[in-house]
Amino acid sequence: MTERDPSKGPAPHDDEAVGRERQVRDLHRLETGGSDDNFPAGYRVASLDTSTRPDPGAPAVSVAQRGATGRRTSTGRARAVRQRRRTWANRLLGLAGIVLFLVAWELLPLLGIVDGRFMPPASAALTDLFAKFGDSVFWIAVWDTLRAWFLGMVIAVVSAAVLGFLIGSSPFLRKFTNSTIEFLRPVPSVALIPLAVLVFGVGIESALLLIVYACFWQVLIQVLYGVADVDVVAMDTAKSYGMGTFARIRYVVFPTALPYLMTGIRLAAAVALILAITAQLIIGTPGLGAEIARAQSGGAYVSMYSLVLATGLLGVIINIIFRAIERQILSWHTSIRSEVK
Repeated sequence: MTERDPSKGPAPHDDEAVGRERQVRDLHRLETGGSDDNFPAGYRVASLDTSTRPDPGAPAVSVAQRGATGRRTSTGRARAVRQRRRTWANRLLGLAGIVLFLVAWELLPLLGIVDGRFMPPASAALTDLFAKFGDSVFWIAVWDTLRAWFLGMVIAVVSAAVLGFLIGSSPFLRKFTNSTIEFLRPVPSVALIPLAVLVFGVGIESALLLIVYACFWQVLIQVLYGVADVDVVAMDTAKSYGMGTFARIRYVVFPTALPYLMTGIRLAAAVALILAITAQLIIGTPGLGAEIARAQSGGAYVSMYSLVLATGLLGVIINIIFRAIERQILSWHTSIRSEVK
């Protein structure tokens, strides 16, 4: 009989080896408070021995919960609680910033730093704003502003999204249009005001021209970047599975470009409101901008500042709505999921 090489360890059925293996297993097994050697299904503690716990008298918790330092780490519920606390803390900080701004605005004319005739206190502007909530003329101006904003947004988003996917999917079209896009994109929309007045007069069409031109580039550039970000391996895999062009756009290109598209739409929403107010303020198309210009020319400075506050409030509401839509549509995306954690 050949003797076993000692360097290979004891024989598998050696009693001494079995005892050592059991001892090692006991040191590393999951404790349940009992002396059973079997691994239970509902274990609670993962450690070497009770005496190695940071506090042997404390209730048994897992090493995963305590962490390497022996301190209790966060669970999913604890993270959710901390996230809610951070959210409320951020909201309170934002509210504190608004209050500080209003207080500074209130003190500037009262202390004589600025002329109160041309910059009334914030309390007067807020009071006039609340009074306008019951004025039908105010709501008609809001409706005219939102109508121009909405129509311009729809035209710009639809046209920019379609052209973005077409141009981005074709290397030839991307190279062919690159110089044209880079030439037209930096042109400010306000530079088109004389052209808009000459062609469309002072109607809503002039405001739509400015809004569409400004928002179109916001969405188009984002879509082009999104299409360019498509994974080549994923596209080749889709081709190997026999997917057609439209199937690849739907299942590969569109999910990749969707976060970019939503970002472009959210940015375009704010730009569209700015251009709508600008067109009404300069050209005179009906809306909040025209009411601001009318109040300024008539010396009604309190009304002017209250209308300015109304435009700011309208912008905040639009941004909140589009942020909520973006989180809902992109709930599967890592950028949105990281905000929830």
